[in-house]
Amino acid sequence: MGRKIVMATSEAAPFAKSGGLGDVLGALPQALAQQGHDVRVFLPKYGCVPEEFLQQMTFLFFIYVPLGWRRKYCGVFELVKDGVTYYFVDNEYYFGEPYLYKWDDLERFAFFDKAVLEAIHRLDFQPDILHCHDWQTGMIPVVLEAYYKADSFYKDIRTVFTIHNLRYQGIYSIDAVSEFFSLDDSYFTSDKLEFHGCANLLKGGITYAQYVTTVSPTYAREIQTPEGGEKLNGLLRARGQSLFGILNGLDLNEYNAANDPALFENYDRRSVVGGKKKNKTALQKYLGLPVDGEKVMIGIVSRLVDQKGFDLIAYAMEELMSMDIQLVLVGTGAEQYENMFRHNAWCNPQKLSANILFSNDLAHKVYAASDIFLMPSMFEPCGLGQLIAMRYGTIPVVRETGGLADTVHAYNEFTGEGNGFSFRPYTAHDMMYTLRRAISFYSDKPTWKKIVSTAMGGDYSWNLSAQKYTELYEQLMG
Repeated sequence: MGRKIVMATSEAAPFAKSGGLGDVLGALPQALAQQGHDVRVFLPKYGCVPEEFLQQMTFLFFIYVPLGWRRKYCGVFELVKDGVTYYFVDNEYYFGEPYLYKWDDLERFAFFDKAVLEAIHRLDFQPDILHCHDWQTGMIPVVLEAYYKADSFYKDIRTVFTIHNLRYQGIYSIDAVSEFFSLDDSYFTSDKLEFHGCANLLKGGITYAQYVTTVSPTYAREIQTPEGGEKLNGLLRARGQSLFGILNGLDLNEYNAANDPALFENYDRRSVVGGKKKNKTALQKYLGLPVDGEKVMIGIVSRLVDQKGFDLIAYAMEELMSMDIQLVLVGTGAEQYENMFRHNAWCNPQKLSANILFSNDLAHKVYAASDIFLMPSMFEPCGLGQLIAMRYGTIPVVRETGGLADTVHAYNEFTGEGNGFSFRPYTAHDMMYTLRRAISFYSDKPTWKKIVSTAMGGDYSWNLSAQKYTELYEQLMG
């Protein structure tokens, strides 16, 4: 039986996106709608929403949202896309600029959280499930419990809170959180919102939502440990019976080598060998690298931050540049890593192409042209890079953590099973050993072809994830 589901998020592709959260909220609601659910998504009407979508929106109504001692205007716009109804929360002061996140995010998302709860009543859409995502919406279950449960419209609504990355928690002063959400001192104790003398909005979602999910089974286990728990491991362990890890899927329409318009040459599982070689030589030409279809090309598409393992790559850079490979990078991030890649590309123009920019088009070209995809993350809640890479027949070399451990299975030369290569200890030595091992199999063409075929044959769709969410919702509804 289909359920009525409201999702609240700070971003959703293709309307507004800064990272993986936007990708998930672009795809999961559609996958749930295909399974028969009535899915409505709330997100802010940012100044960066493309004009084509603004043209398709319908103004529904406006309300005034209580925010501490203030009452703030809130317009609600509607747009239906791919079987999902999207509601855009409009307030020029909070969301009129083209930025998703700013210095005053506490006030902006306090307004948004309250707007969602007020607006659903006006819509006359009584959801079974209110599903909130990351710290920006972590206070919705808290405010629902504090102010709305006495109202018969809200009393049976069940709540789910998904952690996409535990590192980002929304930590603010107790005074400010108390004011914007109109909460008294009883909410700011160590078993509720208080966190080392401050208030923690993510903790609010974890504490008050009936079910808590995160984006891979391994990450769900890791966040319950002192090493991976970002100081919330005790609370997450206490919630262990109602904490679930569900792997993210991939938008298979966006990432499909057979019809991807960004590629120099399209290919599928049958034509992958020739297809990848054509993409590689075309990309080499495009980036000014020596053209050689047999040369091992290693791709990196990533934010350049510690979390993604760039301290390991920095440590091993000299060794990498001594190998008979080409390395192609696309990404931006910490200045130290940007400069490291620029410097090494200047010293080794035959071996390294450092593209310090965000380009979706170039990223797709790199996924298709590379033989190996390097992703040595320190931690990785789910990770999309390795899923995209495998979809394009590019073999991931990853560290065994979070979603990487759940999706990349190390090749075993004795059984012939596996879709990639992985290492566990977080060291440059283990990374380089595993990378060299992958390269050694590259020269064994039949074996490599088999690994590529296994990687491309995996099911990375959202269907399986949506099915698991459906089961979770049913369990929650009892």
